[in-house]
Amino acid sequence: MKQEEPIIEKINGYLADAFEVDASLLKPEANIRDVLELDSLDFVDLVVVIENNFSFKVKPEELQAITTLNEFHQYVISRMPSKEPNDAFLAGKVER
Repeated sequence: MKQEEPIIEKINGYLADAFEVDASLLKPEANIRDVLELDSLDFVDLVVVIENNFSFKVKPEELQAITTLNEFHQYVISRMPSKEPNDAFLAGKVER
């Protein structure tokens, strides 16, 4: 969906920064664990990145079933407090 594109770009930006990966590798079909090279400690970092940037609490068990980056995007979007992206979020004014 077009309205999700800015949110997906923000998610990818946070992931690229937090896990020091090239943003061009963050394709929807990519395996999130492989592309981010997640180990158990990195998995905790992933939870922290989500909670700090998207204002909701993550249940780690919910992330266990996620394999692709697209599934991860949809998870974050579905859990965000508002389905509509707000202006502060899109303007990048949400604190990290």
